[in-house]
Amino acid sequence: MVAYPPLKAVRYFEAAARHLSFSKAAEELSVTHSAISHQIKALESWLGVPLFERGTRQVALTDAGRRFLPPVRSGLLQIAEAARDVSIATRGGPIVVSVLPSVAARWLVPKLHDFRSRHPDIDVRISATGRVETIGDGDIDIAIRFGRGHWSGVTAELLLANDLFPVCSPKLPSEDKPLKEPRDLLQYPLLTDSDWAGANYDFWRDWLTAAGVEDARYRPGLSFNVSNLLMQAAVDGLGIAIGNTMLAGEDLRQGRLIRPFDFTVWPDSGFYVCYAKSALQRPKIKAFRDWLFDQIEVDRQMQQGPNGRGPVTSGILQPATPEKIGA
Repeated sequence: MVAYPPLKAVRYFEAAARHLSFSKAAEELSVTHSAISHQIKALESWLGVPLFERGTRQVALTDAGRRFLPPVRSGLLQIAEAARDVSIATRGGPIVVSVLPSVAARWLVPKLHDFRSRHPDIDVRISATGRVETIGDGDIDIAIRFGRGHWSGVTAELLLANDLFPVCSPKLPSEDKPLKEPRDLLQYPLLTDSDWAGANYDFWRDWLTAAGVEDARYRPGLSFNVSNLLMQAAVDGLGIAIGNTMLAGEDLRQGRLIRPFDFTVWPDSGFYVCYAKSALQRPKIKAFRDWLFDQIEVDRQMQQGPNGRGPVTSGILQPATPEKIGA
């Protein structure tokens, strides 16, 4: 078992050695001269060697004191830095949120004013990236990830299931190319997200197959590496995108996009809230996690139609029975 010297005496020694004055050390620590002298004598007794050569008006370090001072300073500095880090982690400092750029732009950032109004004492820093960043051990406190929920070392809670449906500008469908059945979508450029393909997702294939277009041979009209650009291209009438509530919800509510077919497919993927296993013990992380789920509930209520009997959609076909793929 390690024998620790009296820590108060060590702190008093460091101040006196730094100033080479018991009086200045006493002033810095807001104690009396005799308190400094008493604690240093106790430390010297514990060590068994003198640390100071005491003169009439000044003091000087002995050889033992000079050897003792550097590790004492280093140790006290480490303690101070550790205390600061713990304080920042538990009470101060921003909460760092890792999120896909598209989710940040189209869903999270427009809602942050609500979090700020509820928690004005919690600062938020957004790390918008497509990379899977380390959570907990690094700088990231909490993340919104897209996938199937299988990430090692973290808790992953399903925030919103991936509901797939085509979306387009209300100005896109034309009289010479009407959208009467799902196969008619193939008359238009089909917009895709290249990142989905890189992650072994083919959401257009999933939706078309579930909608009965099993032999569809489609060629992407335009491909984007982030879904934010994909949704904007659909708003601008460049083609028809495969979307979901997370990315297209606000554009649907504002009428910038419509659903040409009221038919939804549910793959085995979704948006997850991820955090280190013990992270919810930290109030600011729990507050942000709870707020995310509150916002999803707000969105769900906003999407309900009259009397809460169904989602508000703009469509040409009558509603079809939703199907699940890979569930």
